[in-house]
Amino acid sequence: MSQAFPWVEPPWPDKALPRDQLEDRIAQLVSSLNMCVLATIGKHGPIASPIEYYADGLDIYLLPDPGTPKLRAMQADPAVSYAVHYPYHGWHTARGVQVFGRAEIIEPHAPGWERGMKVFRWHEWVTDLGMDASAPFERQVVKITPDRILYTETWLWKLGYGAKQVWKRDG
Repeated sequence: MSQAFPWVEPPWPDKALPRDQLEDRIAQLVSSLNMCVLATIGKHGPIASPIEYYADGLDIYLLPDPGTPKLRAMQADPAVSYAVHYPYHGWHTARGVQVFGRAEIIEPHAPGWERGMKVFRWHEWVTDLGMDASAPFERQVVKITPDRILYTETWLWKLGYGAKQVWKRDG
């Protein structure tokens, strides 16, 4: 038995977290981090790429480099998955999401592009690269909208809920 965290021992509750609380926990997690591993299906099979993102509620925005395999893969098939997680230091700390959704590639100045450029912190990004940061550069932005999210947080056991929670767009 765990001395410091006795609630990590079985039996574990499996009760569903209310939807509004689940959405808050998911949004807090994806908003507090900004690197994910994005999975796409490329010409020669799966591609899993670490990439910087910024969250807008449950949606995220990316600025992939032009011509990269992941961008070509999203152009060919917008079905994507990404994962984000906190560092693991034992069962009491397990917390992360796996998101399944669709990528929308938004061309510069098309509807949604300005929103994406406001959410994505491009200014720091281009400054780090020594580029001109006086105006957003003309680059496609990708918006990923989730259809389904698997949220894992073992601390939920302590609160009487299951550690694995499923969110679906359709409810």
